[in-house]
Amino acid sequence: MRVVALAESADHVCCRYRVTAFRDALAGFGHTLDVRTLPRTTFGRLGIGRGLTADVVVLQRKLLPPWAIALLRRRAARLVFDFDDAVWLRDSYSPHGFADPKRLQRFRATVAACDLVVAGNEYLAAAAREFTAPERVVVIPTCVEPQQYPVATHTQTGVTRLVWVGSRSTLRGLQQFAPTLSAIGRAVPGVRLKVVCDQFPTIPDLPVDAVEWTQETEAGEIAAADIGIGWVPDDPWSAGKCGLKLLQYQAAGLPVVANPVGVQAEMVRSHETGFLAVTTADWVAAVAALAADPHLRHRLGAAGRRQVTDRYSVAAGGRGWFAALHRLRVGPVRKSG
Repeated sequence: MRVVALAESADHVCCRYRVTAFRDALAGFGHTLDVRTLPRTTFGRLGIGRGLTADVVVLQRKLLPPWAIALLRRRAARLVFDFDDAVWLRDSYSPHGFADPKRLQRFRATVAACDLVVAGNEYLAAAAREFTAPERVVVIPTCVEPQQYPVATHTQTGVTRLVWVGSRSTLRGLQQFAPTLSAIGRAVPGVRLKVVCDQFPTIPDLPVDAVEWTQETEAGEIAAADIGIGWVPDDPWSAGKCGLKLLQYQAAGLPVVANPVGVQAEMVRSHETGFLAVTTADWVAAVAALAADPHLRHRLGAAGRRQVTDRYSVAAGGRGWFAALHRLRVGPVRKSG
């Protein structure tokens, strides 16, 4: 089958991890995958889907106006919507609150129009099932390629390097978490925070090592740390997150400390792949225990890397996409116009 994905950009992080990452895996199953940039203007969207010689069109994450999704539906033989955020809501930091009738209307129209909806986690899938038949919704987690990540060595040096990876749009969460990070800095001798980003915070009582993010150096910078940290607000938007940061830390063999929101509660199992922490005291205790014991860090990090390989690797996700495309292959084909 020829699959064409329509995305905001081939370089967008969501497209890289949820679409193009699977190109080789799908090729191994006999499918081809191309990525096209979604038109941004109203005039451009009038031609959306026209001339696409594709067996399957995947709309990646973007919510289009109902008239545009109707045009795409008419022109696509099989239409799939893939998403990895609670796109029907505003985000955690919006001054207008979470509810957004316009986004919800677009989400409803998109889900109802598609032959298949691919959600990044069960929370997102449940939202999609409200607007289509349950059998048209499948879960394929966001995935990483473990072989692209060096494995942390976990030697005892007297310095414990926490790591956080993100962008300036998600840095607000780290800043909101700053009081707990400050408490960790005061309580755990030798602890530092490496921030791999395009903007950097100042956190009282905790030294911050600023590392400019690049795609080429990201994996190595993560593996050069000791503990990955994942904190998100406990709210409806964050419940839809797919845990990319945590997967990256685990792929590099790091134990992870995270709060139990959304998929973080599945990816991090206390005393197995890291520690779940709610209160400041929980966070301090978890980081202190890992800082004091490189063997514990190694054991939990190795378990996390095995988990990624088994459940969240590109190979595992590729098998999920193959199964989804097989369902479409045996289903009815809508005539494109």
